[in-house]
Amino acid sequence: MASSFSFLLVAALLGLASWKAIASDPSPLQDFCVADLNSPVRVNGFVCKNPMNASANDFFKAAMLDKPRDTNNRVGSNVTLVSVLQLPGLNTLGISIARIDYAPLGLNPPHTHPRATEIFTVLEGTLYVGFVTSNPDNRLLSKVLNKGDVYLFPEGLIHFQFNPNPHKPAVAIAALSSQNPGVITIANAVFGSNPPISDDILMKAFQVDKKIIDLLQAQF
Repeated sequence: MASSFSFLLVAALLGLASWKAIASDPSPLQDFCVADLNSPVRVNGFVCKNPMNASANDFFKAAMLDKPRDTNNRVGSNVTLVSVLQLPGLNTLGISIARIDYAPLGLNPPHTHPRATEIFTVLEGTLYVGFVTSNPDNRLLSKVLNKGDVYLFPEGLIHFQFNPNPHKPAVAIAALSSQNPGVITIANAVFGSNPPISDDILMKAFQVDKKIIDLLQAQF
């Protein structure tokens, strides 16, 4: 009986260790796996094209992050992501990078990356940033960052960045621990889903009446 229990315990621990090992982007088993973005095969990631057909251009993207992007939109920010979709050589390597431009008083709204931790660096300007811990505490951990400062946003947690300067723009670079980190912008997902989430659900969730829900949904 004791030996059976020991065997089950060891099996459970090995299963847990195996699950932990695949809880993020898979480790590469070869030098590289350039994504074949045109393949009809669907896997968790992208299939590899023949490595003999790989070229330097599979690992290169010209002038992706060198210039400011247009921030003339409702939130006053613009994210330029370089993921596996823009740079096929990133496939299986577990990283991506983004440039974020902020207009004066620009905001990168509260959002999450379901598959990535983010390390964030201010290149120019000042930014107020923060993230919220999970239930039940929902603690806001925030900081004002200046040029050269670094902040970390843990995987899956809601976070934001705001440029408090009414006169000067700001720019930052973010490195993410996934080839395809994904993004869920909270307001867009909740109030702009397709089809819309039921008014009854949103009214109860936010404890407001239907007029407010309709107003919020109209924005998205």
